[in-house]
This record gives sequence, C-alpha cells and structure tokens, in this order.
Amino acid sequence: MNRDLDAARDLVVDLAVRAGRLQMERRDTLKMGAPKAHANDVVSDVDIASERLIVDAILAAWPDDAVQAEEGHGRSGGSGWMWVVDPLDGTRNYVSRTGPWSVCIALYQGEQPRMAVVHDPAGNETFSAVDGGGAFLNGEPISASSGPPLAEALVGVSFQPNPKTKERTGKLIRELLPVVGDIRRIPAALNLVYQAAGRLDGGVALDTNLWDIAAGALIAREAGVTLGGHGPGFSTELTIGAAPALWDALAERVRAAA
Repeated sequence: MNRDLDAARDLVVDLAVRAGRLQMERRDTLKMGAPKAHANDVVSDVDIASERLIVDAILAAWPDDAVQAEEGHGRSGGSGWMWVVDPLDGTRNYVSRTGPWSVCIALYQGEQPRMAVVHDPAGNETFSAVDGGGAFLNGEPISASSGPPLAEALVGVSFQPNPKTKERTGKLIRELLPVVGDIRRIPAALNLVYQAAGRLDGGVALDTNLWDIAAGALIAREAGVTLGGHGPGFSTELTIGAAPALWDALAERVRAAA
C-alpha cells in the first residue's frame, strides 16, 4: 500500500508543533504523576495530553494504522503501517527547566522507518526526514559533520537513568571522556538530530526505548550519519552514531566500554 510520505510529514510537523505549543503553554501549571519504571522515570499530565493530541489526529487520518506510544495510547492495526510516538522526550528536563526536550514521531512500514519528525518547542526547531529524501531543519537541508579527529570530537551521551544503566554509563564515560574533545548529556532524540545537523560529531545512547530513537535515527541516517551498535545495526540497548570519518574510532571505543 503506497502512501504520500511528504504529505504525511507536513501533517505530522503541524501536530508536533501543536504539541510543543501545548507544552510551552502548560509548563507553569503541569501536574506530576507517579514515577513509572523507576524513581527517575517521571511523567506529567502534559506528557499524556500531548500524546492524546498526536494519536487522536493520526488515527483520524489513518484509522487502520498501528500506534506504539510511550504513555499508553498505543493500538494494533491492520494496514502494515505503525506510528512510533514519544510526545515529550526529556520530561525531566522539561519539568525541571534544566535542558531541552522534544516531540518525536516516526512512521514505519513493516520494519522499515519511512518518515520522521523531531520538534524542539523551546528552540522552535523542527527536524524531519522522509526515507530516501534527505534530512531537514525547518525546511532546509542538513548533513553530518565532517568528522574531526576523535580527540577533538563533541560526543552526545543519552541513557535511561535507572541504577543499572547509570552504572553502565559511568563506565562508558570514564573510558570515553579522556579520549574525545568533550561530552554532552542530552535526550536521545536530540542527540541523534544534533548529529544530523553537524552540531555533534558523534553520539551514544544506552538502554533506550524505540520511541526515544526511532525518529531521530531516520533523520540522522538521511543526513549521512553512520549508525550501528554492537554490530552493524543499532538497537535500543546500544545506539552509536558518528560522522563517517569518525565512525571507526568512536565505535571501537564505545564497543569496548559498553
């Protein structure tokens, strides 16, 4: 079944911007819910309202599609297409006002990512890609960095803040920090799209969920970022990204430590 992916991207960009506007407007009045998987896995009523806005609109346009969504508004479908939605990636940053967050929406056809949008509400930046069509920031083409030497590279690090993953990440940072230019801790979706825009030269994400990385990974790939994990394919357990010229050096270090 064919689908107009450019038209789907236009609709989803509008949805992501609307969700981001809701997040900005309700930031001063948000209400926190009970933690989910662990004490640092926080959720607010704004996360839930944002997801409902996105999923309702998607299903109104494509009622037979499946949805995988972080806050529980998922459903099965019979069309062969699946939407992967993280309505607010970086909730801890959002509620504490200590860093960036984003709205992430990806569309899969079977196992293949076909379209993706990552919107940064505070920065008013929208990253997007269609499979085979390149990557864009606010409608303008973007591409990966030229890939400086490892000792000069700026590398993003993302991880789930549960005790086991924090211990694993601590080991990775101890091994990585002395040999790279510097490190930035950033939510997974923005880690990937910042690589796509050449702001980061590489990045690592540990123990994520599909909704954390699905949209950003397609945008990064379309911008020329090399992606992998323990092998040639990246996974939620380990995602490594880098400018092609930096890939071998960074991947070798990360795989040895992670």
